[in-house]
Amino acid sequence: MAMAKVAFLGLGVMGSPMAGHLVAAGHEVTVYNRTATKADAWVAEHGGTSAATPAAAAEGAAFVMACVGNDDDLRGVCLGEDGAFAGMGDGTVFVDHTTVSAKVTRDLHEVAGGQGIAFVDAPISGGQAGAENGQLVVMCGGEAGAYARAEPIIAAYAKACRRLGESGAGQLTKMVNQICIAGLVQGLSEGLHFAETAGLDGRAVIEVIAGGAAGSWQMANRYETMLDGHFEHGFAVDWMRKDLGICLATANETGASLPVTALVDQFYKEVQAMGGGRWDTSSLFARLRRNAG
Repeated sequence: MAMAKVAFLGLGVMGSPMAGHLVAAGHEVTVYNRTATKADAWVAEHGGTSAATPAAAAEGAAFVMACVGNDDDLRGVCLGEDGAFAGMGDGTVFVDHTTVSAKVTRDLHEVAGGQGIAFVDAPISGGQAGAENGQLVVMCGGEAGAYARAEPIIAAYAKACRRLGESGAGQLTKMVNQICIAGLVQGLSEGLHFAETAGLDGRAVIEVIAGGAAGSWQMANRYETMLDGHFEHGFAVDWMRKDLGICLATANETGASLPVTALVDQFYKEVQAMGGGRWDTSSLFARLRRNAG
């Protein structure tokens, strides 16, 4: 595809490799990061340029991508005289890869639209490994035309990308993703815990059942590290609690019933109290082990 001038805001564990894939795909990339030394290090490794503010990074860019922390961080990089919207021209596209609330998405979509800027919510799944390998799943909301323009750019780091509906639909889909993971990881943790307390070899048990109806991505990719007590797979409990908080707040608005999600969120709160805030989401198993100890 043709080269585009792209800005990327936020160079965390996901954003840094994603922006790198844009350079590798031949795009002209300007980066911004709240900690400027990170942006300088990124430029030293990948090329491109860095800017001191989101507005400066967005200047002249056809597409501005963001992957920051939460609703407030996203507002911070979008709005105000130093925000990306101030540097973006008419007909440009803002693509938000942060997992945030559908409410802030719709608010920013409206503000952007008033300035002639298209806004696509495009949360991601696939974790740090997915970002590094360019194999992310991207769930999008926004106008069909804006999505169609952004999709070839997103393709630099995505194995799958789909528009699910109007503004906010991408974020709502990401919530479904997190709801499904929460209950699944708890179920897997309980199964491994039960096997251990019953005196079974957890590895042998999973090898037998993984190919059947109990099998899942989490089972295939996490059972060994869970049994080994290794919880260093990037997507932190702190982040999962942020996401589940968004899910539960949205469920209150839509009338959805999420009893298991609410329970697992409390289990993650216990993991945080154990000092596991930076452990990955499979650490629900560590809580069961400790409670049994």
